[in-house]
This record gives sequence, C-alpha cells and structure tokens, in this order.
Amino acid sequence: MAVEVVCDVEGVEEFQAAMQKFDSAMQNQVHRFLVSWAADVKASAMRNVPVVTGHLRSTIYATIKEWVAQVGAEATYALFVELGTKHMRARPYLYPAIEEHLPSLEMNIVGALEQAKAEAGL
Repeated sequence: MAVEVVCDVEGVEEFQAAMQKFDSAMQNQVHRFLVSWAADVKASAMRNVPVVTGHLRSTIYATIKEWVAQVGAEATYALFVELGTKHMRARPYLYPAIEEHLPSLEMNIVGALEQAKAEAGL
C-alpha cells in the first residue's frame, strides 16, 4: 500500500485546458516550475520523514503528468506513518512538505500566466 497525497485544487481542468492554448515557450516555463516545485516538495518530504531503516525515505517520489504534480511514497507502510494508526501516532511528512511549497507554486504559475497575458496584450 503506497501513499499519495492528493490536493484537489479548484480550476485544475481549466488550467490544463489553458496550458494547451499557450505557446511552447510558456508551456516549457510552467513545466519547469512544476518540475522544480515537485523536486522541492520531495526534498522536504525526505528531510521530514521519520527514518529507522531509510526504506520509506528511499521510496518517496515526485512526477509530473499532464500538468499535475504527483508526490508520494511507495513503501507499504507509508500511509500508516503519514496518517497514523490506533497504535501509532501520525508522523506526517508528505502533507507538510506540500503545504510548505504550495504558495511558491501558485506565485510562479500566476506570474507566468500574467507574463503571457502581458505579452499577448491582454
């Protein structure tokens, strides 16, 4: 059982559709922001995860698919560490990493979109 934190953000479908309308330079810029952001979230999660053997930390991943960043961990017990159980307190490492970096993602994407609008004369 792996764990992947899913943050439902309003406007994802609209964002994906809008990205298809931008030129390749703008798409590349936003894609670089997403890749960098996902790498930062992964690095924070790796710093925050409790370590006994290092296996859980070694399974933390970040990928970008269709303008969506996916960050998670593949260890079978990843969910139990993140959310806890009735016998073990939660020790979140993924969600806090996402929370830490979410403002920078929004700032960079909004900035890129504003730049594109300005260049288009809108």
